[in-house]
Order: sequence, then structure tokens, then C-alpha cells
Amino acid sequence: MNRQEFEALIYDTYGARAEHPFARDPDTAVFRHTLGRKWFAVIMKIPKRRLGIDGEGDIDIVNLKCADEIIFSMQQEDGIYPAYHMNKSHWMSVSLDGSVPDETVAWLLGISYDLTKK
Repeated sequence: MNRQEFEALIYDTYGARAEHPFARDPDTAVFRHTLGRKWFAVIMKIPKRRLGIDGEGDIDIVNLKCADEIIFSMQQEDGIYPAYHMNKSHWMSVSLDGSVPDETVAWLLGISYDLTKK
């Protein structure tokens, strides 16, 4: 799943649209609950090296909240990393480059959405 497909999944499933709250980083998109305004997904473009990925260039990732007991086991999977720029005990980074199966991305999105409900 790529960034555009992920954003479409969020809109189709939850009706949320991307917000771009950081003027200095217009590529970063935040998705919030309509009630309570809590974040449930944050999409960023970051250098691959920030995640320990070999090679040059950037990668699109999404940070998703996850149950503590699932985070460690999920990080053993390709394309799933400790959260970039978020609490690593409660969030994880998921690559939006096709390395994580679409079903897994959708499942993790659902968990994040449910955990961040007011």
C-alpha cells in the first residue's frame, strides 16, 4: 500500500481527511478523530537511514498507535519499525512502500483508531 492508497483507506473507512499542521513540513499529514481531535495516524516522508534502512532516499511511513503487547512482535515483520519521532512503547512506524501486506496495514490502522477514540 502506498501513501495515496492509505489516505484513501482512511477516508473511505473513517471519513477523516489529512491535515497538514506543520508549516515547515507540508508533507507530514495528521489524521484525527472528528470527536476529541486525537491523532490516530501520522504520515511522514523521512530518510531511510532514520529507520536503519540501507540505501539513499526517503520513504513514506505512517505512525500508528498499537497495543503494547503487539508492538514488539509486529516489529519483527518486514516494513514495521519502532516509531519514528513518537513514543516507541505505544506507537510503531509502518512503511508505505508495499513491503507490509495491505491487510496488515488496514488491521493496524483499525487498532490505532480504536485505541485513540475518546
